[in-house]
Parts: sequence; C-alpha cells; structure tokens
Amino acid sequence: MSESPTATSFADFKLNKQLLNAVAEAGFEHPTPVQEQTIPLLLAGHDVLGIAQTGTGKTAAFGLPLLMKVKYAQGIHPRALILAPTRELAMQLETHLKRLAIYTDLRIFAIYGGLGPKTQIETIAKGVDILIATPGRLLELYLKGDLVLKELKTLVLDEADKMMDMGFMPQIRRILEVIPSKRQNVLFSATMPDKVATLSEEFLEFPVRVEVTPSATSAQTVSQTLYRVPNLLTKINLLDYLLLDWDTFHRVMIFCRTKEHADNVASFLTRKVVGEARAIHGNKGQNVRINAMEAFRNGELRFLVATDVAARGIDVPQVSHVINFDVPLVYDDYVHRIGRTGRAAHTGAAITFANDAEMYHMERIAELIHQEIPELPLPPEVKIMPTTFDEQQGMDREVDERRRRQDPDFQGAFHEKKVPLQKDIDKRTGLPYVEGPNRSQKGKKKRPSPGKSQSPAAKAAAKLRGSRRK
Repeated sequence: MSESPTATSFADFKLNKQLLNAVAEAGFEHPTPVQEQTIPLLLAGHDVLGIAQTGTGKTAAFGLPLLMKVKYAQGIHPRALILAPTRELAMQLETHLKRLAIYTDLRIFAIYGGLGPKTQIETIAKGVDILIATPGRLLELYLKGDLVLKELKTLVLDEADKMMDMGFMPQIRRILEVIPSKRQNVLFSATMPDKVATLSEEFLEFPVRVEVTPSATSAQTVSQTLYRVPNLLTKINLLDYLLLDWDTFHRVMIFCRTKEHADNVASFLTRKVVGEARAIHGNKGQNVRINAMEAFRNGELRFLVATDVAARGIDVPQVSHVINFDVPLVYDDYVHRIGRTGRAAHTGAAITFANDAEMYHMERIAELIHQEIPELPLPPEVKIMPTTFDEQQGMDREVDERRRRQDPDFQGAFHEKKVPLQKDIDKRTGLPYVEGPNRSQKGKKKRPSPGKSQSPAAKAAAKLRGSRRK
C-alpha cells in the first residue's frame, strides 16, 4: 500500500482553477483516503492498482488526474479510454466526469450496448477526448472502422473484478492488443481475485498499489443484519412488515437473484405497500432502466428492485437500506450490493433474507468479508407460511449438489438411480421381462405347407379342385 502526504484540500493537489471550481460546486470539501493516495500518483505518471469499495470516491480519484492530463479539446480521436463492465456504470461515469469538467471544453462520451450504434458513431465522428465504453460495444465499433484508438495515452479499467465475473477477459485482451502500448494504466477493483491479479500483471507496468480498505470487505458505514426465513412467501411477508415503516425505509434497493423474483417483488410492493416500485434487470429495455434509475435517484421512486446488473457503479445519494431478498451466489456481489448504501460518509443498513439452503452462502460471505453478520429472530408479527413441495425440492437439490461437489461419493435424495438395461424390460408392459408360455411366438411359427395355405387365393383353388374331383 502506498503512502502519501495527507491532503487537507483539493488545492493541495495543484489542480487547475477550472477543476477546483467544479469540485467546490460539486460539494466535495475534503479528499477521501483513496483520493489522497491516488491523485498524486497519477499526476506523477505512475501506473496505479487501486483496491477500493464503491462509494469511496474512486471516480474522482482517477477522474481528476485524467482531466488534468487531457486538459482541453483537441483533434477527433479519443486520448483516454475508461472501460466499464455495465452500461449503468458507463452512464454513471459519464455523468460524474462531465460534472467535474463543466468549466472545460473537454468532450466526454460513453458508448454501450442496448442501443443502436448509429447515434454513437455520429458523436464519435464529431470528436471525443475521453471515451467511456463497455468492452463489447467498443470492439464492435472499432472492428467496423468507426473508432480510432491509436492516439490513446491513458487506459482506466473500472470495476475490474466485475468484468472478470462477466467473462470480459477475452475482449479486454483483444483491446490491449490494438491500443498503443505506450500509455498510463489505471486498474480499480473492489476485490482482488486471482483473475484480476493476473490481468494486472499483464498490462500494468510497475504499478503502485493503493488499498484504502482490505480486499473484499464491506463498507464500514453500513450496518448488516440477517434473517433466517424458511421460504419465498415468508420472505414476502417479512418484506411487507419491514417496509411499513415509511420513516425508516424511505429509499430502498432490493436485490433478487432472478429476473422473475425481481418482477414479482416489484409487483407486490406496488400493490401492497405505499410507494411505487420498479424492477430493472437484463430483460428490461435500456430506456426503461434509465428512467427507473433516474426516478429513484430523484426521489420520485421509493423502491428499486434489481438483479445484480445494478449492484455496481450506481451512485444514488442517501439510499437508506439495501435488502438482499435472495443471497447472491457470487459472494463478491454481496459487497457491491450493500455498497449502494452508506455512501459519501452517510450511514446505511443492509438486511439479508436467507432460507436454509442460502445460509451456507452467508457463512462463506462472512468469511470473505472477515465479519460476522448478526442474525435476528423473525418478528412475531410476520406470518410464517408453509413451504411448497416444489420450493422444498429446489432447496434440497441445491444442498445435494453442493454436498456432492464436496464429496463425490455422496448419494443424496436426488442421486441418479440405476435404470435396468433395456433388454431386461418388457416393451409391452414396462415390467421386468419374464420367460413363460404366454410370450409372443411371432416369427417362430413353422412355414405353412402349400396345402395348408390360408390365403384366399389358395382356399379358392382348393375348393375348385375338390368340385372337379366330384
């Protein structure tokens, strides 16, 4: 971890007047720890490997030095590239950087999938200084010849761990092959799994490591609690009970594992609880997701229900609570989910509902974040519903599969049963084959003699012969 002199104000970084005015206007009074350590290093030209949770101010940590380096609008082709794993994060970065560059003439633009490329291509053709992109859309436009990357001087990878989770490693390697090798590199990640460590070794040159929080730890401004809830319907009842407290739960993000759960929870909240709810996930159109996020950010929406597509990079001020309706199977996502609250020095709360099968994952999450998550008893007002047969089977199957991965010899309730060979089954009855006198002898009868032929022609001929004899 790097050490640097403590900066008491942004003026200590020797930023230009335009940036200092924008920082003051944005309400940033004092640099955060990640900004104190990162900004001087990037201004000095170092490659930086940053490990910091969301909500710690890392966008400004790499954004302010980037704006200082690019300085002013020049040429047509981008001179800096920021890669982001999701369209939501790309849009968020574009908004933040434009806010910091408000007193400059820098052209900052984000490209991402989910929209037709025509408008994006037209904007790029007019000239871009700082390009923000998801890997897929960047390669698409580059391979079509609509994007020139030969003038890049700086590359930033934000939320690198999420990029690895989403399988972007091949695209990132392809991008690294086509951009100039002489450049400054920045990689930010909330966690440091092996894939991210490997990637950092591939393209960072003698990086300075900045780690303001231990890897994979949860934000210290977020209180965490856990409820053991037996089934889906009881989770709904608990959610209903908690959200009746309007004063406490005034801006809530609810995370679900599946798109179906997200839609169902949003529909329930809209019907039963005061305050509109909307769901965002991969099947929602781009405009629907943008509108829902803006309504939530502006305070017009009390509840936002989401899958993990929205777990990272979404900066919504003063989210009071994050509720994990389902436990994430990618444990790092837990850190990013609860990072939606407790941002910018505010406090927040994260509440998780876990059934018996999900409690195993909560134990692993507690090991990951090096922190015990206190379990609370279900409030007596919450009605406990019976578990349906299908849901119980699903939980039992999950437990069986997990135990089988741990012990290959384990035979659970859902192990494959040995089926008798086909030759041992009577095809007519489906019962085991039994030898006996009643078995069909078809194909085994002796060939009838010509005199005993049963065909109609033979019968007629025999009859004719008999009448002639008479």
